[in-house]
Amino acid sequence: MSLLTRAAAPHTGTELAATVAALLHDATAPAELFPRLGRSASVVPQRIPAPTPTSPAPFRLPGPTGLGTSGLRPVGLGATVAEPKPTAPQKIPALYCPPPERDDPALAEAVNVGLLAWAAEIGLYEGRLDDLRKADFGRLIMLAHPDCDDPDLLLAAARCAVAEWSVDDYYCEEDAPGDTAPDGTPSSAAAELGPRLELAAAAMDPAHLPARYAPRLELAMQADPILRAFRTSFAHLAGYSSSAQLARLRTEIAGWFIALGAEAGWRAAGRMPPVWEYLTNRQPHSFLPCMAPIDVVGGYELSAAGYTDPAVRRVVTTAALAAQMVNDLYSMAREDLSDGREFNLPTVLAAEENCTRADAVLRTAQIHDELMHRFEREAAPLAATGSPELRRFLAGLWAWMGGNRAWHAGSRRYHDIAPGEDDR
Repeated sequence: MSLLTRAAAPHTGTELAATVAALLHDATAPAELFPRLGRSASVVPQRIPAPTPTSPAPFRLPGPTGLGTSGLRPVGLGATVAEPKPTAPQKIPALYCPPPERDDPALAEAVNVGLLAWAAEIGLYEGRLDDLRKADFGRLIMLAHPDCDDPDLLLAAARCAVAEWSVDDYYCEEDAPGDTAPDGTPSSAAAELGPRLELAAAAMDPAHLPARYAPRLELAMQADPILRAFRTSFAHLAGYSSSAQLARLRTEIAGWFIALGAEAGWRAAGRMPPVWEYLTNRQPHSFLPCMAPIDVVGGYELSAAGYTDPAVRRVVTTAALAAQMVNDLYSMAREDLSDGREFNLPTVLAAEENCTRADAVLRTAQIHDELMHRFEREAAPLAATGSPELRRFLAGLWAWMGGNRAWHAGSRRYHDIAPGEDDR
């Protein structure tokens, strides 16, 4: 299920959705990642203690009152397990995540207006523009990039993000629009995924064919709204970025394409992956492509050597995986798991550890917090000794995670279970 489809879906049940809302709604991490550094790199920040070690799997967390009492629950791909009864209720802790650095509704709306105009122009989400509007991706991009107040630059990032997320809706869903082979005959989304992603890669990194065949490729590019989306979004971002920054984004999207193929393989094989395999997949299958152009949107450039340094790479991918855990929690409150086609960490944990869905949600929150503490612990020395661009990029990742959590928490779909939130 894509981010757009998920944002438009109703929550699965009030109690489970309320648990997720409680996790997402408060910010418990500091707003500033490196408050002691300022502009100087000579000060070594105090290291943040490691999180308390967790018990070895299988792990059980007591669920809140009323959850986990439904007897047999489907956990995906046709498997069912008897849910253990929860133990005593406990207070649901908020995720360890920073607050957003700014909230500018007018700027978010400007990005949303631009997104809708672009989507209408290229035929993306034709007949579903209302869903795109309700998803409020302009707000996500505004929250995630607080160091930019240029609506056109934010729109460039938003276009790239929506192009990426639309791949799920058009290419990965079995009932996706345009689910036909090039000759117009019906086709399976799984069977056509590889060829479609190959063309999407060519839309980002043009293929230079012999003269006889180039026009046929061009016709294919013009005929598909996803390919038009990738082409136009990359062209827009190219006006603000260097060739190296664009290449970085292409690389992250290529890794995400591979992860999409792996997930399609799980679905085709009818199997639930173990937790370790799922998390390995979710490192590239995350918000990593959205985070890659943080410096583009901020108006500076982190060098290729700086971005690919192994220590930097570790904290960047940690941030991406943590952000994806926020989305997994959000997903758990929306996705219909009964058909066995959707994957998120609580579902995979419940299947592997034979725990209640409530316990799996809280376990996912604990994994998220472990990743956030790791990011803090390992980003601090990098910021203290690295270039000004690296320090700014690391702070940008922190801000991105805070904005990401705030956007998920502010979903209009939580309005009925989260009193005090504005219906955005």
